[in-house]
Amino acid sequence: MSTTFRPYSPDQSLLLPPDVRAWLPEGHLAHHVSDLVDGLDLTAFYAPYEGDGRRNAPYDPRMMVKVLLYAYATGVFSSRGIARALEEDVAFRVLAAGNFPQHRTLCEFRRRHLEDFQALFVEVVRLAQELGLARLGKLSVDGTKVRANASKRKAMSYDRMAEAERRLEGEIAALLRQADETDETEDACLGAEVRGDELPAELRRREERLAAIRAAKARLEAAARAADDARGRQPGQDRNPKGGPPYKRAYGEPDEKAQSNFTDPESSIMMTSNEGFQQCYNAQVAVDAEHQLVVATGLTANASDQGELPVLLDTVKETFDAQPATVLADAGYCNERDLTDLEQRGIDGYVAAGREGKQAATRNLEEHPATGRMLDKLATPAGRAVYAQRKWLSEAPNGWIKHVLGFRRFSLRGLAKARCEWDLVCLALNVKRLHVLKAA
Repeated sequence: MSTTFRPYSPDQSLLLPPDVRAWLPEGHLAHHVSDLVDGLDLTAFYAPYEGDGRRNAPYDPRMMVKVLLYAYATGVFSSRGIARALEEDVAFRVLAAGNFPQHRTLCEFRRRHLEDFQALFVEVVRLAQELGLARLGKLSVDGTKVRANASKRKAMSYDRMAEAERRLEGEIAALLRQADETDETEDACLGAEVRGDELPAELRRREERLAAIRAAKARLEAAARAADDARGRQPGQDRNPKGGPPYKRAYGEPDEKAQSNFTDPESSIMMTSNEGFQQCYNAQVAVDAEHQLVVATGLTANASDQGELPVLLDTVKETFDAQPATVLADAGYCNERDLTDLEQRGIDGYVAAGREGKQAATRNLEEHPATGRMLDKLATPAGRAVYAQRKWLSEAPNGWIKHVLGFRRFSLRGLAKARCEWDLVCLALNVKRLHVLKAA
């Protein structure tokens, strides 16, 4: 007896228009993203198109927001990858509803509305507050190094810049002498009125390289002057007026090992946990203890977390008019000034004074009383129990971002754009987190 198979007619056209939403099971993340975006205020996304009278109808911003948000929530970050998914992935096609924007369109839309996505991040956190999923009573703060859209091999130290500058100046001078000799020879053969070729490509490349090196040197020198000014050093001052040995470098002169990157000059070389030294930004998150939603973000080009704790608390205060009762942070945020700031705010802080399993650095507790009080608090069983919550409160979302979403490198360059993209990533994580909590 022959086997009867289920019907399979790939050449058969559909007799009735299908409901594309039925292609995905109920409760799918794409449905959650669609419903959530439909309830958000997208006025800022529509504003650029008001009354411009364009002939070609643009894509609906609501559709574009849904596609980009779902893409980041599922680990698709490049515009080309999103455009490819719109043709191959059912969930993307359901959200796009028959639209297929090209990668350039997606890239331009994201670039144009970076700050608007920041506003959506805040709106989603406020929505979570209304649902009782974020109370902002206890926050855990953590930082993580995220690779910049630049290679560390495109960076050069200040002493190498000076060496390369001298070498390129010599090569350019030699090429110019060679060009003069060639001009004289051609003038003798062809006449002085005959037009010659444009600037040789070899000379042009060297001049462009020299200009880039000089611009990088100028950035490092400006940063060195700013650092000296912050320390109270005056131009021409060779020795600290309070005593001590002479300064190792002149005012405004960068350290020989100070580096600048030619691809993304605003990023910095940082030590990562598993990839050694890389060109990175230092991404910050403040996580609500209620359901591990990110409620405040930050991004710096400084490898240290010092000074970032008050910045995140100020962001929470200004954005949500709220102040947490308890804050947890690791040793990277520990310094006398910020611990004193926590006490003045009336916040019950739990900030490690040293790495776990290692003895805290010896301090003069008479000069650092807030640090001494923090050490005493964390020495108690109750203090250790509260601080232990930090690992799974704030480190977990950073782990989800890198290992679940797969976001380990920025797509955009420059601190301002990278900061906006970090907000977009955290927005996508919160949307995915809300979907999980809703299904629970």
